[in-house]
Amino acid sequence: MAFLGVLAFSGSFPATVYAMQGMNPWLVATGRAALAGAIALTCLKATNHPLLPPRPLWPSYALISLGVVFGFPIFSGLALALGVSTSHAAVVIALLPAATAACAVLRAAERPRPLFWAACVVGATAVTAFTLTQHDQSQAAATWPDLLLVAALLSAAIGYTEGGRLSRRTPGWQVISHTLVLSLPVTVPITAILALTTPMTPTPQAAIGFAYVAVISMFVGFIPWYAGLARGGIARAGQTQLTQPLLTLLWAWLFMGERFGLATVAAALAVLVCVAVTQRART
Repeated sequence: MAFLGVLAFSGSFPATVYAMQGMNPWLVATGRAALAGAIALTCLKATNHPLLPPRPLWPSYALISLGVVFGFPIFSGLALALGVSTSHAAVVIALLPAATAACAVLRAAERPRPLFWAACVVGATAVTAFTLTQHDQSQAAATWPDLLLVAALLSAAIGYTEGGRLSRRTPGWQVISHTLVLSLPVTVPITAILALTTPMTPTPQAAIGFAYVAVISMFVGFIPWYAGLARGGIARAGQTQLTQPLLTLLWAWLFMGERFGLATVAAALAVLVCVAVTQRART
């Protein structure tokens, strides 16, 4: 279940780049949440579920919203708009499982074994080293886009942990649906203002990219993702995200013309071994 979510998320960076070819980065970030919120609202009404979660849980849903509805899309979108390539941005994803595991310890009371942490560090190191060899070395130094990517990383880790924690009691699709619906009073007005005040070039490529980040990245992908985190443990199931940078690089190769060498095979094997170890290390 968690890997299905990772598979959906892995296309987010290339799709965001496509969307920003015809839309303002801020409009992409808020518009994707507004469209996903409309879909979530429709799903809740069609299934006769409450449109809003219990009031005592609103602070937790606000935390999820700040992390995955606003934080990650805005910070990562701005970084990509400043010229960061998808391969460079994938460095962040390599560190995301470790950050999610750390949040699971702090927020969800999980206590992974030392073997888990060792495999987590090795996997993150392998993917980071691989990804750093795939882009221009002039981008290796810390820059403002890199700081934005770090902010995106931390935002996603917090949103994933809190959503996985709530999904232990509430189905994952309802968790992300309630999060998006609670965000509508903010996302809809901002989207409307930006749509009226910023230039847009509605090319087919931009439309496809925006549709992907709104429907798949912002809604559909979270359904199996939160379910996987709840059933397998946030720290443990979250390690499946070690495969996301390699998947992102694959989509960049297929759809954006980026080329990579045989090092991909070695990195993929290293990641698969680390994921297998983390899945066997009991919490």
